[in-house]
Amino acid sequence: MTPAAARLAAAALLAALALLLAPALTGAQTPAVTGTGATSVAVPPPLVSSTPLGGSQTPLATTTTTATARATDPNALATPPSPSIPPPGFRLTSRQATAIADAVPKIRRVVAEHPGAYPTAYTKGTAQWQVSYFDRKRSEIGQVTLDDLTGAVREAWTGYQVPWTMARGYEGAFGRRVNAWYVWVPLCLLFVAPFLPWRRRPSWLHLDLLVLLSFSVSLAFFNHARIGLSTPLIYPPLLYLIARMLVVARRGGRPEPLRLLVPVSWLAVALVFLIGFRVGLNVTNSNVIDVGYSGVIGANKLVDGEPLYGGWPTDNAHGDTYGPVNYLAYVPFERIFGWSGRWDDLPAAHAAAVVFDLLTIGALFLLGRRIRGPSLGIVFAYLWAAFPFTLYVSNTNGNDALVALLLVCTLLVAARPGARGALTALGGLTKFASLALAPLFMRTPIDAVPRGAAVARRGPRAFLGYALGFLVAAAVAMLPVILEGNWSTFLDHTLAFQRDRGSPFSIWGLWDGLDTVQTAVQLAAVLFALSLAFCWRQRTLVQTAALGAVVLIALQLSLTYWFYLYLVWFFPFVIVALFGRYGDPGSPPPAAASGSAEAGGGGHEQLFDPVGAQR
Repeated sequence: MTPAAARLAAAALLAALALLLAPALTGAQTPAVTGTGATSVAVPPPLVSSTPLGGSQTPLATTTTTATARATDPNALATPPSPSIPPPGFRLTSRQATAIADAVPKIRRVVAEHPGAYPTAYTKGTAQWQVSYFDRKRSEIGQVTLDDLTGAVREAWTGYQVPWTMARGYEGAFGRRVNAWYVWVPLCLLFVAPFLPWRRRPSWLHLDLLVLLSFSVSLAFFNHARIGLSTPLIYPPLLYLIARMLVVARRGGRPEPLRLLVPVSWLAVALVFLIGFRVGLNVTNSNVIDVGYSGVIGANKLVDGEPLYGGWPTDNAHGDTYGPVNYLAYVPFERIFGWSGRWDDLPAAHAAAVVFDLLTIGALFLLGRRIRGPSLGIVFAYLWAAFPFTLYVSNTNGNDALVALLLVCTLLVAARPGARGALTALGGLTKFASLALAPLFMRTPIDAVPRGAAVARRGPRAFLGYALGFLVAAAVAMLPVILEGNWSTFLDHTLAFQRDRGSPFSIWGLWDGLDTVQTAVQLAAVLFALSLAFCWRQRTLVQTAALGAVVLIALQLSLTYWFYLYLVWFFPFVIVALFGRYGDPGSPPPAAASGSAEAGGGGHEQLFDPVGAQR
């Protein structure tokens, strides 16, 4: 990589840091209310997430009211008995609240664009009003929240930010304190620091690391409710990573050792502190989004012998959109920590997220040790622990780390066709997206098979073992559905539900007129995934990881719903492909590995031994 390219890449990282350090670029952390000068200070509703091909929850499509909810929900809505008399405990009447909302400029514009639109005023909790605007089809097109005591407008929303509360930029809605610049920026620096070049030219690896961090730019805009910018900005790094993974898959390994700025032992020490920090932040300052809540509900239903799909609580009505393995994984935590029956702090979800995170770190260490030795294992584990988006997943207490764990374990048992098939099925029946990896894992990587075991672990016998492992694991995992016998409910609540949803978090949902392009991208992703059953037959474990990353990224490019939690699906594959290729297995160490000052670029770098324990 040229110095000019290196400077450009560094500028991209600085842009990400600037967005996180300077909220003034896009307004306050809570979104500004256009045309009023006020800022949003209302507590966000509990609904904060949705995930297709392994996600949950639809947006609040229309405003609803319940008489019983008001007693327990401080933001519950209620219809005033009279438009001209203030409700008990309120100062304003519904007519007065509506008049204030009518004066908001953005509301006046949206009403003018929808002839026949009409307002409806509700009390919100004990001190606020919500005025919702509906079109002739009774779809909510505008929403204003105002303070009863002062009459000040607190929030005003139109467009997709009416039904999608997660698009409003509520502070800490995802992960609480993890979004703070003093947490995010140091993690970014720790992620790249050990691999920075010293007195030598930057390489593509350094640009790769910066591109992985560049998703922070999109997240910064998302946190400031700038969805029109955050959504398009996810596509350049995704496309870059596809291109880089294809290059790695084509070229394979590299002869030179990985150069580190610090000894591996320093990374091990830093890893210990990072693990402690991650666990501590989860316990003290994190929140459980609907994804983790779904896991606890599903586990409770399994233990109580209730049907897993259908009949879910109203505050998570579409939480049954995952595969059954997801809910089975939460059973031990639900049994230990229990569930109150409400969306409270959910200690079972916290415990599950922490365990999924720690097991993924452990699995990455074992995978690195298998590829080259303990040093690479420490590098893999450190990269996961320092990558800010893995902490983002942990602090939202979702299930995406479980997907990453199962995919890493699939690589870990790559030499055993039956186990590989079983883990592929379990991953696919956690979140259905990873089923696209089934053709890729049909073939055993050539460097995963010890000498003397080629006949048993390659060829037709290996394929039969893979297929048998896949089918047996899938049958066992699907027992809750098989025993219930209600396949139509299962399909409607999972694949059909995910297929039919829209969202503003992809260009396909944000912009109109791209249906044909999206279909073409989806078709290309499917065809590429299927082709891996026949192409790249002689592939190594590193090449398998690179191709797996391409499959998952291509699939994510085609989704109508995309979210930052999905980065951890392919992140382990990317780091295995980028770092596992250094030091061709079985080759003698270069002369530079003698440890001289010249070999280490002036003695400031640690040479990563390219020859290690293989298996």
